Amino acid sequence: MLTNDQYPNDAVAVTPSDTIDLTKAATGFVVGVAGNVTIVTLSGATVLFTACPVGFIYPVAFKRINATGTTATGIVAFLP
Repeated sequence: MLTNDQYPNDAVAVTPSDTIDLTKAATGFVVGVAGNVTIVTLSGATVLFTACPVGFIYPVAFKRINATGTTATGIVAFLP
């Protein structure tokens, strides 16, 4: 079970970009319309998540969601 200090404190809508990082590293994401999501991890690795379903929370730390390869929309990132 998570303690209160382990839950995200904020959530922001994400506009995918191949060059602009989020203002803060995210701790996860969810999509509003199913599709693929390409993230850039904190270490700079690019990871493609395919066929992301609506409502599933992906608990992964990242700094950017790339426009290239991302087909899902309505993406929300969770921030610490």
